[in-house]
Formats: sequence, C-alpha cells, structure tokens
Amino acid sequence: MELNIGDKAPEFVGKDQNGKTVKLSDYRGKKVIMYFYPKDNTSGCTAQACNLRDNYSDLQREGYEVIGISTDSEKSHQNFISKYELPFTLIADTDKEIVTSYGVWQEKSMYGRKYMGTMRYTFLLDEAGVIQDIIRKVKTAEHTSQILEK
Repeated sequence: MELNIGDKAPEFVGKDQNGKTVKLSDYRGKKVIMYFYPKDNTSGCTAQACNLRDNYSDLQREGYEVIGISTDSEKSHQNFISKYELPFTLIADTDKEIVTSYGVWQEKSMYGRKYMGTMRYTFLLDEAGVIQDIIRKVKTAEHTSQILEK
C-alpha cells in the first residue's frame, strides 16, 4: 500500500528503545517527523540520525517531534542512542508491522542481489496525523534542511 500526501497516517503501536509502548496517537496535537531507516550504526543511518540530533532544537522550535523507526531491536536502539547521544525516540519494529503498513518494506538491490529491506523515507505529519509531505530521496547529511524547507 502506498501512502500519499493528505492521507491519514496509519496508527501504530510499537516499543521504543526502553521497551515502553508507543502509539502514533500519543503524538496527536503535535507535528511529527517519522523517519524510517534501514539499520542502526551504518554510515548513512548514522549521518541521518546525527543530522537530526544536531538540528533537534531547530526542529522542536518548528513544533516537531522526531520518531525514528527501523527493524532493529530495542537493545540495538539503546546502543545507537547512547553512542551518538540521540535525543529522540527510536521504535523497534522487529515484526515489520509498521514498515509494512507505511509501505516502506520493499524489494531492494545491492550488488545485483535482491532482498527485502526498509526504504529510507520520511513522513511529515500535522497535528491531526495527516501526512503533509513524504521525502523519498533523503539526503542523510542534509536531512533537516530537506524537512525545514517543506
């Protein structure tokens, strides 16, 4: 299922890095940056997370909450957050329910080998949980600029 601008973002229930249950509806009334990324501690994902970290106060000033989602475990997220001092929530979608409902679990190809994986997409949601924009061509080291220019 492909989501589009103007669609209501699908509700999700997941576990954050500390095992706490998090629902999208917990963020109603706030603008949300939901960014999906392939894997903790890889070069592109680290560049993206650190760019969001370094500009977190600017994002908050614009009224945004940041949620990162990958299929990594809670423990992997804890280590990633600790290592890079990330100030935002990471959701462990180990059962791939969230990535599937957002249409970001797709066939990928690397060195001619095809496999299923998480696409690096970012969804910008308004206070009511409606998708305002979808960034499908993420520039990891400049991601905050891509968001704030929208």
